[in-house]
Amino acid sequence: MLNDAPVNVWDRELEELFLRIGSRFNRIEPRRRMRDYVRGLLAPVGRKNGWQLAEWAGHATPDGLQYLLSRSRWDADSVRDDLQQYVADQLSDDDGVLIVDDTGFIKKGTTSAGVQRQYSGTAGRTENCQIGVFAAYATSRGHALVDRDLYLPRSWTDDRDRCQAAHIPDARTFATKNALARDMIRRAQASPLRFRWVTADAAYGQDSRFRLFLEDDLKLHYVVAVPKSQQVHGPRIEDRIRREAPPEAWQRLSAGPGAKGERCYDWVGALLPVVEERDRDEPTRRRWMLARRSITDPEDIAYFLASAPLDATLADLARIAGCRWKIEECFQSAKNECGLDEYEVRRYTGWYRHITLAMLAHAFLAAIAAQERERGAPATTRPISWTSHRPRSAVSWQLNPRTPAHATTTR
Repeated sequence: MLNDAPVNVWDRELEELFLRIGSRFNRIEPRRRMRDYVRGLLAPVGRKNGWQLAEWAGHATPDGLQYLLSRSRWDADSVRDDLQQYVADQLSDDDGVLIVDDTGFIKKGTTSAGVQRQYSGTAGRTENCQIGVFAAYATSRGHALVDRDLYLPRSWTDDRDRCQAAHIPDARTFATKNALARDMIRRAQASPLRFRWVTADAAYGQDSRFRLFLEDDLKLHYVVAVPKSQQVHGPRIEDRIRREAPPEAWQRLSAGPGAKGERCYDWVGALLPVVEERDRDEPTRRRWMLARRSITDPEDIAYFLASAPLDATLADLARIAGCRWKIEECFQSAKNECGLDEYEVRRYTGWYRHITLAMLAHAFLAAIAAQERERGAPATTRPISWTSHRPRSAVSWQLNPRTPAHATTTR
């Protein structure tokens, strides 16, 4: 990827990025080491560990780069803030979506901060690993990681001696992954990033507190995955979809472009009844339940809940749900191209510093790609809707994918 762009373009953009964050390093030595470290993360280095990055930068030993991550005086959260400003300047748009998810980092031993045997979605099984919770920002211009937090299991937070050995601050107590995600969304909303939507997988979407936090506390819209057992006004969402959805309500829609073209699925969506004690007389949003069915395997169905503006359509919600994959693309490219998972640090501070600089390198690649990408917005139409009158159904099934919610009436 590095060899595809003219050297002067890369150098100019990278120098501007270094100038942007340079003030976070109060001495010339850590500034130089930061530049060498980020350039090494972007370079065609076989494995981006301390020795190979040092060798690429022309250092005799990795001591200087290790000092940058461990004992040098600089604040990774301040660089994170600069990263968010950079991504806002390069990628921000009115169609912004914030995506939260976690990823695993396989580790050996027991001394790396937060490590234990726990389920890793990256590996698809229980492994000895660290778990990082991340936020990504996506628009039609591109997508990049914009925040991160290290998940600390209770086996760590309940053992203060162990925390002290890994340099975990005393103020850091146990927080669930969902709580870490909520904190990141708060920070993102206070940042220059422009977004109205949040999306996440079922680990976050099934949590009613998470959904209420988005909807009531932050006034954000969302489309979140939920398990098939999720109850929706009583019955399970799987049962409601299978029993009540009329065949003609299923619509073939794109969840966004993929590596092999548009990712098309069959979608069905229904407006849920207004909750008067929460929405009052004139609601400004509507809640939905959705299902996405594989074209090749009709038994492969994913389920979602959404809170959307009144003029949102099923096609809109399918697009937002499809944005969740963009954080997976971020993880893959940040690991493959920027060494996100190739760190050799064990302490808490070192983890945040490496991850932040790897995210910075990844955001740089996203900015370069955005500069070369043409922008365009497809025209939309808003035809009328169709309401299901099946027994025991108090929802409004959307027959046409581009029907705005405010055009639908409920029984």
